[in-house]
Amino acid sequence: MPKGSKSGLKARARRIRLLLMDVDGVLTDGRIYLQSLPDGSAVEMKAFHAFDGAGLKLARAAGIRTGLITGRDSAATERRAREVGMDFVFQKRAEKLPAYEQILRASGVREEEVAYIGDDLPDLPVLRRVGLAVAVANAAAEVKRAAHYVTERAGGEGAVREVIELILKAQGKWDAAIRSARA
Repeated sequence: MPKGSKSGLKARARRIRLLLMDVDGVLTDGRIYLQSLPDGSAVEMKAFHAFDGAGLKLARAAGIRTGLITGRDSAATERRAREVGMDFVFQKRAEKLPAYEQILRASGVREEEVAYIGDDLPDLPVLRRVGLAVAVANAAAEVKRAAHYVTERAGGEGAVREVIELILKAQGKWDAAIRSARA
């Protein structure tokens, strides 16, 4: 749900050239599954929504670069990022702002050309700097207050796809994206 005017939200979305996001609670529902093994180690499992993956591929095809900044280190996250063609993957970043600044330098985009999707308190420093700050429907109250837009869908349930549709529609790229959609 948009905060402020609908035209203001569309203007923000029209400028976006780079979409960044958190992982747990945004690309996933926030649950972290750890399977204990007999040797004392554990295997992590994550569930990613197919709508988000398809949306990330559409964004890439439409010229929107994508990336993630997460506090955890996960082989599953790395693999999913590769599968959907993400440009920037920063894991094990308890403090997200240094990774964000590194991405800005590497991508050559201005802050007003960046959208960020978050769900919890570590996302606030980045959300406060980007051109389009997005909170998923099940985000912490502080994150929702910092956002320009709060999704209707929860994290891990297609919220990323919802944001991509918003951006591509605002940029007049949605109809072309539909025609170019591939599995």
